[in-house]
Amino acid sequence: MAATNRPDVLDPALLRPGRFDRRVVVDLPDVRGRESILKVHTKKIPLGDDVELSVIARGTPRFAGADLANLVNEAALIAARQNRKVVTMIDFEMAKDKVLMGVERKSRVISDDEKKHTAFHEAGHALVAAKIPQAVPLHKVTIIPRGMALGLTMFLPEGDQVDYTKEQAEAQIAVGMAGRIADEIFCNMKSAGASNDIERATELARKMVCEWGMSELGPLSFGKKDEQIFLGREINTHRDYSESTAMKIDDEVRALVQKGYDRARAIIEDHREAMVRVAEALLEREVLDANQVRLLIEGESIGPVRTSGDGKPQPAVRPEGGLRVPGLMEGAGPQPA
Repeated sequence: MAATNRPDVLDPALLRPGRFDRRVVVDLPDVRGRESILKVHTKKIPLGDDVELSVIARGTPRFAGADLANLVNEAALIAARQNRKVVTMIDFEMAKDKVLMGVERKSRVISDDEKKHTAFHEAGHALVAAKIPQAVPLHKVTIIPRGMALGLTMFLPEGDQVDYTKEQAEAQIAVGMAGRIADEIFCNMKSAGASNDIERATELARKMVCEWGMSELGPLSFGKKDEQIFLGREINTHRDYSESTAMKIDDEVRALVQKGYDRARAIIEDHREAMVRVAEALLEREVLDANQVRLLIEGESIGPVRTSGDGKPQPAVRPEGGLRVPGLMEGAGPQPA
């Protein structure tokens, strides 16, 4: 075998016909596969009458078997802490939040100004996502600190989405820019909290230009990638275009991001009162689902705050399991904005 600088990469000589040339692709389970996996992991778990594994399966796109096992374990632990003898849909919903968005940072002390800023930032993501039909459907928005984030807007696709249209990509860029715009309009500031949104929006715009042929440069691919054959991880990208083309690529990426920024700003400017309603509800409840966001945008009441045994706002669980309730920002997951 020829020597290689990376021990985890097979030498190309081994991949010639007649050698190790067979490839087996193990994809993530689809909705039926996820339901079957959940049945295996819940076989010894006492479930409540309201638990529907098919609903949970539809609400967990791109979950691997290990993610689903972790989800079931977390739900059982949550039920046990509440001294319940069965695991309910509420437990699964709370467990999904923990798996997707991280553990609540209960020790984090947040000032009123910081909490207000976070509420408007996340309300911006939620409002723009709800107003653009091509955006990945909103699932939940929260200002409870989890992981490294002070707040999160989570999205879930309506099915096992494997493709992006230009309209969907542009919509997600607009949703990503919405948090920064809300900071500027309602808090009169620009904060580092939008750094992840900006990074993801820029990355998506660059893919549109360099990989997907969705720009004025035409249906062309820029930048050749070397990949590990079996592991599928990127090793390096070779620049196969001129300096003038690189400048055009940068201009196209900038134009796509700016277009999304302007689109999101127009939506937020036109719905200022709805933004305030969503942000104030977040400050009161800390968590809103997509149906509650929709009602607030339409100017309707979302009812009194329901609390669980520990006094915290209780998440709403509907038959859809979060599927038409909306991944660039925090969403298509496991992936929570």
